[in-house]
Amino acid sequence: MSGVPWKTLQQRWRDHGRVMLGIALVATLVAWSFELGGLLVNAEHGAYDRALNTSLGNRGLSSHVVVVAIDQPTLDAISQDEQLRTNFGNWPYTRTLWARITQELKAAGAKAVVFDAVMDERASDESTDLGFAQVLRETDLPFYVGMVTNGSAKELPRADFQAPVPLATPEAAPPAQPLAQDDTFPEEFEDGPATATPTLTSEAMARALAFPVSRTDGRPLPALQYMSSKGELEPRHPVPPTPALVGAVRGFGLVDTEADKDGSMRRTRFAYSDGTNTYVTLPVRMMADLLGAKQLTFSGRTMRLGERTWHVDPDGSAALDYGDPLHKRYRLVSLIDVLQDWIRRKEGKPLLLDAEAFRGKVVIIGGTTPGLNDIKATPFSSTEPGVAKQAAVVETFLSGQFITRAHWSVDLGIAFLVALLSAVLLMTARWTPLEVLWPVGLVFGLYGVTVWVLKTSHTHLLTAMPSLAGIGSSVAALAFNHLVANRETKFIRQAFSHFMEPKLVEQMIRSRQLPRLDGENKEITAFFSDIRGFSTFSERFKEDPRQLVRILNTYLTTVSGALLREGGCLDKYIGDAVVCLFGAPMDQQDHAVRACRGALAAKAAVEALRVDFRQKGFPDVYTRIGVNSAVNFVGNFGSDQLFSYTAIGDGMNLAARLEGANKAYGSVIMIGPRTHELAKDHIEVRELDRVRVAGKTEAVTVYELLALKGQLSPEQQRTVTHYHEALALFRQARFADAAAVLEAEAARAPEDGPTGKLLERCREYLETPPEKFDGVANLEK
Repeated sequence: MSGVPWKTLQQRWRDHGRVMLGIALVATLVAWSFELGGLLVNAEHGAYDRALNTSLGNRGLSSHVVVVAIDQPTLDAISQDEQLRTNFGNWPYTRTLWARITQELKAAGAKAVVFDAVMDERASDESTDLGFAQVLRETDLPFYVGMVTNGSAKELPRADFQAPVPLATPEAAPPAQPLAQDDTFPEEFEDGPATATPTLTSEAMARALAFPVSRTDGRPLPALQYMSSKGELEPRHPVPPTPALVGAVRGFGLVDTEADKDGSMRRTRFAYSDGTNTYVTLPVRMMADLLGAKQLTFSGRTMRLGERTWHVDPDGSAALDYGDPLHKRYRLVSLIDVLQDWIRRKEGKPLLLDAEAFRGKVVIIGGTTPGLNDIKATPFSSTEPGVAKQAAVVETFLSGQFITRAHWSVDLGIAFLVALLSAVLLMTARWTPLEVLWPVGLVFGLYGVTVWVLKTSHTHLLTAMPSLAGIGSSVAALAFNHLVANRETKFIRQAFSHFMEPKLVEQMIRSRQLPRLDGENKEITAFFSDIRGFSTFSERFKEDPRQLVRILNTYLTTVSGALLREGGCLDKYIGDAVVCLFGAPMDQQDHAVRACRGALAAKAAVEALRVDFRQKGFPDVYTRIGVNSAVNFVGNFGSDQLFSYTAIGDGMNLAARLEGANKAYGSVIMIGPRTHELAKDHIEVRELDRVRVAGKTEAVTVYELLALKGQLSPEQQRTVTHYHEALALFRQARFADAAAVLEAEAARAPEDGPTGKLLERCREYLETPPEKFDGVANLEK
């Protein structure tokens, strides 16, 4: 955009504004259709994962949640210790182990325990199930166990939420015997025969597993379904836990994997329905008890448990705020360390873990070793333990907020604005560096916005759809620019080939220095020439106008050829006058030098032509020339019917006046002060005077262009020196002294026009002294 005037940008918007809007609209609709068709899912997931790592990572350890890890050291320690292996077996361990862990966590002050696994198979020794249930009741530690769903599980009847949660069977079985206290590692729950595992009715099991969920907006809950081998969606139902734990465990919740199509766990839905009952996820079930909530309620974009609310998406889901990989976000305590502390506590030995390890915290028990087949992908890692998801949900419930999607209208609006901005920038600026960098900057810019919004408001703005809209709009804008450029190139080749050297036109096109036909301010040098006494000249050919045309064409061809060879652009012919531009349309750093060379070449060519015309008896074509450099506005001017590339401005006016002023000074080529400043190292000049242009108050110095640098003869140098001497005396109002110098020079070089003209002025002032003299002449129109 460098160098593009604001007026030019406005003109391009006026000319192509509707096209820009159309491109932006089409690009947005195409991107939206891709989004609705699921074609941008992978790209969006990648952008979201990176943004999540950038914006919500490095949070430090949680102060609310601790993870007890079933890790490889635990598996190794139990399998290698004969006593531990005898009592707890190999994975999956007997319920006796979980009884010991529960006792230790209770003693350590844990707030609640979330067990990220299922207990839906009865133990071979049913006394261990009953003993575990007995420990849960005795410790009264809130303990929550996972449950999964399966297409082969039997459908439970509709739960009666008015009925109490079952604490025992309708016909209670005899109570389990107490745990032995005299053996650190009892092989079983002793002192009495094992009692039968109680049984539950299906109604009681439904009451234990289901949880009340309502939606005030009428939307259905996500369905528990799977795709059958027939290609049909079939319902899934919860797999009931072992009956012994019902009533001892505080609650059950779904722990089914909630992964996106790429296998990564990014979201959770909190509640599901199998068509008969509603079920909540394990963290929701735990949180409901902590808040004393009897129902989970969704209302639009809000989820309520008791008195607490969280923002969710309209479908009742939300993205997870992991914060960091599991090992960075939560304190991980090996399960074997908890077991060892239970042993040490029994033996009265110092504990391995500090006293605050579990106090007042929610403890989540889950597998972290690959051998347990619970390794999942998350935005932070492709090999993250599945327990990370439960930990993230629990942590957010306790102290944070879930990540929700922005309303679709916001995403669509951003996509349109990005597309419109892309079209406007590229179609108005037409600047190659911007065309190259903008698509890259656009993607990174949108990513930065996504990161900032995620960090500040936990809101997920789409990145892929706006990026596609912006890039699509950019491509369309570049195609349009290319079309316009081709059209302009064709126009320029046709328009300027008659006014510039064809090789310069092609060079201008190849170098992409195409003129801004809609106008721009730039410094150029203007050339004006005119034949002295052309009116009298043309009168001689009143009876033969065709001869006048031939003579005039010969003259114009001669002058134009000299100018074109120096890289000038012929602006126009006004009768016998020639107007030529240097520095436009093609940029020329040496436009002033070129104009001076062109003026001298035109003068020489006209001198040769005058000799030829005299020999043929044609009138004299004595030519005066004005050259001036200034910032002018150049571009196409005219009407819908006729327009041409030209320049307007005070600089052009001064060039025309300098041409006319030659008559008053007896000079042939007069140049302005800026032209002299730019070309002085390449030309020989004579300072003629200081003049004040009509309508201006500031005086400027004007010069006569004599030759290129080093080409002035000794006689001319002497004439210039004497003229400057007389001019200095003239400015001091020493008209007699100045006249004496000029008379001597006029006698030596009578053909020098400026000497004669200045001498006339000195004599005039000697005869009629001026009332107010400041050494400045007024240059009238």
